Amino acid sequence: MTQTLPQDELSDRDKNHAKRWWILAVLGIAQLMVILDNTIVNIALPTAQHALKFSNADRQWVVTGYSLAFGSLLLLGGRIGDIIGRKRALMIGLVGFAGASALGGASTGFPMLVIARSIQGAFGALLAPSVLALLATTFTDPGERGKAFGIYGGIAGAGGAIGLLLGGVLTSYASWRWTLFVNLAFAAVAFVGALLWLRNDKAADRDPLDIPGLLLVTGGLFSVVYGLSHAETTSWHNKYTIGFLILGVVLLSVFAYFETRAEYPLLPPRVVRNRTRGGSLLAMLFASIGIFGVFLFLTYYLQGTLGFSPVKTGFAFLPMVVALATMAQISNRILLPKVGPKVIVPIGLGLDAVAMFMLHRVGLHSAYVSHVFPYLILLGFGFGLSLAPSFSTGTLGLQPHDAGVGSATLNTSQQVGGSIGTALLNTLAAGAATAFLVGKVASPENLRAAALHSYTTAFLWSSAFFVVGAVVAGLVFQKGNLRQLAGPAGAAEGPVVVHA
Repeated sequence: MTQTLPQDELSDRDKNHAKRWWILAVLGIAQLMVILDNTIVNIALPTAQHALKFSNADRQWVVTGYSLAFGSLLLLGGRIGDIIGRKRALMIGLVGFAGASALGGASTGFPMLVIARSIQGAFGALLAPSVLALLATTFTDPGERGKAFGIYGGIAGAGGAIGLLLGGVLTSYASWRWTLFVNLAFAAVAFVGALLWLRNDKAADRDPLDIPGLLLVTGGLFSVVYGLSHAETTSWHNKYTIGFLILGVVLLSVFAYFETRAEYPLLPPRVVRNRTRGGSLLAMLFASIGIFGVFLFLTYYLQGTLGFSPVKTGFAFLPMVVALATMAQISNRILLPKVGPKVIVPIGLGLDAVAMFMLHRVGLHSAYVSHVFPYLILLGFGFGLSLAPSFSTGTLGLQPHDAGVGSATLNTSQQVGGSIGTALLNTLAAGAATAFLVGKVASPENLRAAALHSYTTAFLWSSAFFVVGAVVAGLVFQKGNLRQLAGPAGAAEGPVVVHA
């Protein structure tokens, strides 16, 4: 399992340590590519639908195909990185993601586009855990770790908004195909950087692959994500929605039971039983549920109600990106080492709850500067206090052979939270619009008012999710600053092995 580094590898490690900030740049580019792909293609979907002539019912599968592959294969991707080495997993993931993006951009029809998006998701599931695991094992000094994870958390939190901006610009001034082709540039830069600055790391874990656990968790996550996606396009009462959600819960429950008894578990219970890491997983889950109320329905409001163009909508989110990036550095470098996650993560989620509650008061003729801009700033501060520290504490104290699967678990929490948020908020918003129109004439004015009511309902529910997340995080996280939480128990887990 954990291995002591020979003298020559220690020397390689020292050399690699000098390149750690270049390595951070490579990992940041790779992470940005994966994160922004959740929103950049959404902006281009109406244009792609018109060009390839597929139906509204089919359109959802362009998003769902990516989510299903990505969400269900994350734990396998993390485990593969542990087995073959994270540099290899990262580079394979970059090449595969770029190839799938090229295939998608060259699509001549709907089937080709969905297949490409599914392949993207599969390679993204290999790529994302390797990025976070490499970051966790590269930056072990508490001060530098805070700075590095602050940058990473800022990228992870702001990637969706950057995707909206980039998607709007590319769709408006180039072609919808460039929302996929642009990944080739990101992947090429990250690949060259990885080739130059990352050394071939030894496999962190050579235990046999837990095949029963792999089948259970992959089937369970697939069923949950598919059930949530099906609820979004049909209803929560649909028999397939109910069936897949029940199947997913059953498979994941059996997986959790099986892992406590497996000789070589895919997800060792010690990874999630730690209260600091467990609190981070829960905070990430609730934050991801709520954040879709920001990106999805605020985009609808800005474009559908206030009449913003896709490009202007992307720029409208920039204040949140700046606030998030700034607060991510403050929280990870200054606040987290001093007071720990139990204080700052619930406060961050609470700020997000206040911002979403205030946003639910927007009207048909509200001004962006007075009714949206201030709360986007507040949201950025909240995400900087909650999301960025959760990435750091979610991998805190992990042994090298657990880093990949621990990173994958954190990514899975984020992905499942996003799927829950998308399905649940879409359903609640649609129900609110329908209820608003009961007994009213379907005039253009009433339809606009109903759409607004659906958006504000989603904002209000997002606020409620953030409140629940703040309470849960406050209860689960342990007291203590980062150094206290990382040791002595964390130090007892063995030496940290940086990729050599």
